[in-house]
Amino acid sequence: MKSLKWIIYCCSVMLVVTLWAGAGNTKEIVIGYTGPLSGPGAEYGQDVLNGVDMAVKDLNAAGGITVKGQRYTFRLEKLDDRLDPTQAVNNARRFRANGSIAVWSPVFNCIAPLLKINEEKGNEFIVMANSATPKVTALGNKLVVDVVFPFTVETQTFADQAWERGWRKIAMIVTLGAYGDEWRQSFKGYWEKIGGTITIDKPANYYTETDFSSQVTSALATKPDAMLIGGPSGPTALVIEQARSMGFKGGLIIIDQAKVDDMARMLKGITIMENSIGMAAIGNVVLPASAAFEKRYTAAYKRMNTWEAVQNYTAMTALARAIIAAGKVDDAVAVRAAFPKAFPMLGDKYPVEYYGISDVGRLYYPVPLGMVQNGKFSSPTMYIWWTKTQKEFDQVKKTAKYNVPVTMFKAKIDNVR
Repeated sequence: MKSLKWIIYCCSVMLVVTLWAGAGNTKEIVIGYTGPLSGPGAEYGQDVLNGVDMAVKDLNAAGGITVKGQRYTFRLEKLDDRLDPTQAVNNARRFRANGSIAVWSPVFNCIAPLLKINEEKGNEFIVMANSATPKVTALGNKLVVDVVFPFTVETQTFADQAWERGWRKIAMIVTLGAYGDEWRQSFKGYWEKIGGTITIDKPANYYTETDFSSQVTSALATKPDAMLIGGPSGPTALVIEQARSMGFKGGLIIIDQAKVDDMARMLKGITIMENSIGMAAIGNVVLPASAAFEKRYTAAYKRMNTWEAVQNYTAMTALARAIIAAGKVDDAVAVRAAFPKAFPMLGDKYPVEYYGISDVGRLYYPVPLGMVQNGKFSSPTMYIWWTKTQKEFDQVKKTAKYNVPVTMFKAKIDNVR
């Protein structure tokens, strides 16, 4: 009996030592986040960060990843850059000094300077960008991964939908700044190309202004069929409210930065968003993994689920898969080259679907188009923008897990990539 107790005791000790040794042998992979966490853009920045943070926690809870027999967990370091490009660069250099292989950045004004330093020989890191501007991938950086579609797909798709509705005259009240400027220019170019008219262009600073009545008054004086509007959700909701209070009953084209479901909460319903075109509400685009993710996300972060959260959650998991595929944890060039091996990532396991990555670094992720008609959100459509042939599109459509229609976007503009 004593002998049996001794054997059990020895086995217990060996198990504890083994577990302790295994835990002690686990190493860390550092991931950095620099973005707006205070001031203008803080809500947007927090949504992006939350998605990355949740993925890191899930990966670590599952035991991390194994690369060439070595176990690794992830450590997420985050710093507020308040939309300041200089601060973003300083933050990125600090992360890199701590060994970070990748740095997240969600605003192009800060992404651009990071793309000037992330290819420095011997000091390389991947920039994980969350920006729809085509300029991110047009810069030719070989160590960038952009997790969202190019907004040029939206400008054409939204314009085509507006044309089908019979709208011909559009007034623009879009946010100032590089992103808003690009959006307006892209939309205007395509809209005029198909025969439409821009009645007025009255950009406004959606980050600092609290009253848009002057811009709205000027726009309505041109008697437009619809207005192109947008910036952060809060100010965009105010523009809608002021336009409707002034008697505007026409259409609304809402750029992707504004979230219709978030604005519906602010406006206490969607009645005044009637006859609008924009990004689909995330709750109306359902995948098998959507419900479980949303439940966990809202419980953990006490805030509404967003496209930014699901995109960056899935993109962080893609980064982990690329590291495994590369077989290296400290070689940004090798990890970036291994990204194609991370896909596809489908909706039976993830809250969005990624099908691959372009040669310039943009992830293949559908554009979810939605509308408000007859007092409710209409059924969204997912636009597949990267396929060049019917055969390629049919393959995507066959594997997609979405509960809504999937259609092929046939590009008519040059900078869709």
